[in-house]
Amino acid sequence: MQIAFHNIYEAQGQLAKIVGERVTIGRDPANDIVLPSPFVAMQAAVLDLTERGWRVIAMGKNGCEVNGKRLRPGEFAAVSPADPIHIFPYTITLDGESDQHSRFEGASQLDLAVSKFVADAHCELLARMNLNESGSQHGDDIEFVLTMERQLEDIARVQGIDEFENSELQAHLAGYSIRGELIEMLMKGDSRQMSALLNRSAAWMKFVTAHPEREFDVQRLVREIERICALDELADHTEKMNRIDASFWKEWEILNAELLPEFRLYLALREVKKQVKDLVMGYGPLEDLLRAPNISEVLVVSSDRIYIEKNGVIENSGRRFISDRMTEAVIERIVSQVGRTIDKSRPLVDARLSDGSRVNAVIEPLAVSGPCLTIRKFPLERITMEDLVSYGALTPTLSKFLQAAVIAKCNILIAGGTGTGKTTLLNCLANFIPDKERIVTIEDTAELQIPKEHVVRLETKQANAEGKGAYEIRDLVVNSLRMRPDRVIVGECRKGEALDMLQAMNTGHDGSMTTIHANNPRNVVERLEVMVQMAANLPVSSIHRQVASAIDLVVQLKRHKNRRWITHVTEIVDVEKDGSGLRTRDLFLADPHNPHSIIAPTGVLPSFMPRMLQSGLWGTHNEQQVLDTDAVNEALKATLTEIFSNS
Repeated sequence: MQIAFHNIYEAQGQLAKIVGERVTIGRDPANDIVLPSPFVAMQAAVLDLTERGWRVIAMGKNGCEVNGKRLRPGEFAAVSPADPIHIFPYTITLDGESDQHSRFEGASQLDLAVSKFVADAHCELLARMNLNESGSQHGDDIEFVLTMERQLEDIARVQGIDEFENSELQAHLAGYSIRGELIEMLMKGDSRQMSALLNRSAAWMKFVTAHPEREFDVQRLVREIERICALDELADHTEKMNRIDASFWKEWEILNAELLPEFRLYLALREVKKQVKDLVMGYGPLEDLLRAPNISEVLVVSSDRIYIEKNGVIENSGRRFISDRMTEAVIERIVSQVGRTIDKSRPLVDARLSDGSRVNAVIEPLAVSGPCLTIRKFPLERITMEDLVSYGALTPTLSKFLQAAVIAKCNILIAGGTGTGKTTLLNCLANFIPDKERIVTIEDTAELQIPKEHVVRLETKQANAEGKGAYEIRDLVVNSLRMRPDRVIVGECRKGEALDMLQAMNTGHDGSMTTIHANNPRNVVERLEVMVQMAANLPVSSIHRQVASAIDLVVQLKRHKNRRWITHVTEIVDVEKDGSGLRTRDLFLADPHNPHSIIAPTGVLPSFMPRMLQSGLWGTHNEQQVLDTDAVNEALKATLTEIFSNS
């Protein structure tokens, strides 16, 4: 028997041949299968052959996972070649035949060969056309692109792409060409995806030397792959991409054998031209990653290590830049589009792509191992509160409650860790703001997409070369108060702007919202204490009074693997009588340690319920009506029953 095992953070897997009916797996070198990772127990699992087949027994403290089922130490489950065993960070499969793993290992080696071939072609093109590595300014010049493509075809032939010993490399390049066309076809089938493509369309993206008859064959082959992979059966783009990832290269081996040599060479040259043009005038190896709809983040650790987050899992993409200089050139290309600069005097920058994707870049001297780039892709379809409910992030009950809180002009602070969905939730809540209200948004990099007419969007500005002209969040918050806003929305409070935001909430700008990094509602208060003291040396008791009078609700978000959900909706009530801190109470609560928990009301009524009633959301009262105590109490009971009827 053969066992294939693959570290999810590495591009290449390994294969081990095992003889016998018992196989030990773990970090200890004495095991039959050695998984050299500090996250793996000395003996993590054992494979036993029984009369009914193979079974796995979990041994380590962290257990293992089979078919989505978590095995605790001592538990066991039957496994077959179709059942991957997950022992973080490894995936293990039983492999009676070596063909599948040989394909995997061979593809990994061919990826490296493709990267080297394209890098060599790029270097030769730079020499022939006297280009510098920072890219060309002739991307819209068809004649220039035509010359480049002809030069690349000649370079590829000189490098031996049409020679027999490079037949596997040629076939792999041809496969990438068809795979890229297949992905683009899927994106064109969706109007939102297509609009994103058009936003970045340019002459250099087109294949100028395309042959009409060959291109007809390309489309025929793409449709054949689509049919074989049964992509029409799937409605979701992510599911389609997952099926392409799982099936494409296996099916390509079969189709490739049937291609005419001339057509295969045409496809290979087509892919070389595309990849080098991406390097010269686009985002290089990031182009295809940014287009794939099932990739949520692109993480450049160093020039030769580009990771992606796909379906909540980080894995090595196998892509690489040819040099640190090329990586820096792509970073400069990205940040210059939003009027920002990056150099050794300013080695850190936040920016965004044309589709709104968030970009953070760090270069030397701060980035020790080379240029580092983090891109959080912006979803092409704007997520609504209904979507969040369908994803399980919150319940319909809580959605209605938050809608009422926004309309009633409650000041809301959204808290959570990195990647928990704070900005997404802020976008959804802002959609509940009445159309007639004036909104001013303030961000480091403009990401909020509020579908309202009366929205003023402000973005911070870096200092110029002389160190002047910088405008930070604090400056924009102070200025926004002179712009007659009904609501002030700050993308994120990180420093002293927290004080200005609290002042705005306390001076008539009710209904304002912001986000903050914090692990729980109690941690929110501690973080606010620190941030306010960055702006002014105030006593903690004074800060607590400011927070208590300014913020009505804290909405806490949590992330576990691929799930993001609300765990707390907490009201900040008042300052404790003994001055020891703030008095809070949870209105909705879920178990933050259980990713399957569902948030539910605690039964505690918020103190601002009369404001919610007066907002007229349910037609119980209008703003002009004066409520006596009995009427309020009766209305509260009726409304509470309606709100929590679905809980």
